[in-house]
Amino acid sequence: MSHGLFAAAILSLTAALALGQPSAFGVGQEGNLFAQPVAPAAAAANAGGGGWLYQPLPPESQPRPLAEQSIVTVLVDYRSVTLSEGSGESIKTGIYNAALTDWIKFDGEDLYPAPQRRGDPTVAGQLNSQLRAETELEQREALTFEMAATIVDIRPNGNLVLEGWRRVVINEEVWMVYLSGETARESIGPDRRVRDSSIAHLEIKKFEEGLVRDGYARGWLTRWYGKFKPF
Repeated sequence: MSHGLFAAAILSLTAALALGQPSAFGVGQEGNLFAQPVAPAAAAANAGGGGWLYQPLPPESQPRPLAEQSIVTVLVDYRSVTLSEGSGESIKTGIYNAALTDWIKFDGEDLYPAPQRRGDPTVAGQLNSQLRAETELEQREALTFEMAATIVDIRPNGNLVLEGWRRVVINEEVWMVYLSGETARESIGPDRRVRDSSIAHLEIKKFEEGLVRDGYARGWLTRWYGKFKPF
């Protein structure tokens, strides 16, 4: 009988410890060995959105929402390959005969048919024309750079209008790059970077000035001849 009472006492004590309630033998505590009470400071930290492994960033370190005048980085990687071939041939042959059978004469008062005592003047000729042209064009272009751009406008649908320019001057050499376009807000990554393939109406202008540019630039007469091709 004593063994049964001892076993019942052990079971009662174990259940009381597991439930965190006072036992029948006067042994009580706020929690048990496996579930300790949470300290007030830790509870306040958990209630505020933090934890032991995660703490919120200070306000100055949190990412700011995109708005007008915000700056993003545009990654430009433009590559283009153009290959065009063409040929043409034209042959023209013309034979013509013309004769003037009637003419007029004016004597100061009237017009009347003029006699052609030496016969009717005639013209005869032959025209041969041949043109052959063959053209082949292969063009490769590549433009890779990174540039910061400013959000200058926000469309009603949320799209962002970007615009930026850069000017670099080294001695007499000047490089200028202008960029503009429109992109969706979702295309901009958390690091505020966007690729040129995600920008609509993309416009890139690149200008150069200086000694290097003058070395291969065409003169005004060469530009005029290449544009109008008079011959």
